[in-house]
Amino acid sequence: MKDTLGVLLAGGAGERLYPLTRDRAKPAVTFGGIYRIIDITLSNCLNSGLHRVYILTQYKALSLNRHIREGWNIFGREIGEFVEILPPMKRVSENWYMGTADAVYQNIYSIGSEQPKHVLILSGDHIYKMDYGLMLKQHNDAGADVTVATILMDPAECRHFGVVSRLICGRPTIRQRFLPRWASISSIPTFSFRCC
Repeated sequence: MKDTLGVLLAGGAGERLYPLTRDRAKPAVTFGGIYRIIDITLSNCLNSGLHRVYILTQYKALSLNRHIREGWNIFGREIGEFVEILPPMKRVSENWYMGTADAVYQNIYSIGSEQPKHVLILSGDHIYKMDYGLMLKQHNDAGADVTVATILMDPAECRHFGVVSRLICGRPTIRQRFLPRWASISSIPTFSFRCC
């Protein structure tokens, strides 16, 4: 994982967790006593051997910044390891982040400066256990351009999340639909991209 860079998206407002997110970003919400939600993803990084991590923040980030600074200063920058916060800098646009893809795009220079062979784009506000090394191995073994980790959901719950479906058409194609709260699955345009 030495040639891999982790990019944690930690800038969301977390509206569904209000009032817990009234004063802080969703990744900074306390979880299990002294931990924060972002600690789950950072622990996955650490346990997977991923020791180069950028955290992209935006919304009410003070407590998150403090938690990362005081609790995750365990890596040695002198040997190329780090957990570093990247606040919005408007380097490529005059806008704040306009979504997750834009957050990555606006930090493309910082990501490129690390010269990673692989970039793992991760959510900083999900609770799960995963060995990213195994996912990266599967990605490499498949010769994939893009790998997306997903879970199966009850269709009744899909209105709360992005929806990914796999279509067999020569090579697999990912179709992703982002559903506003008011929408049904059949009423939303579909965006597609090829991957292995």
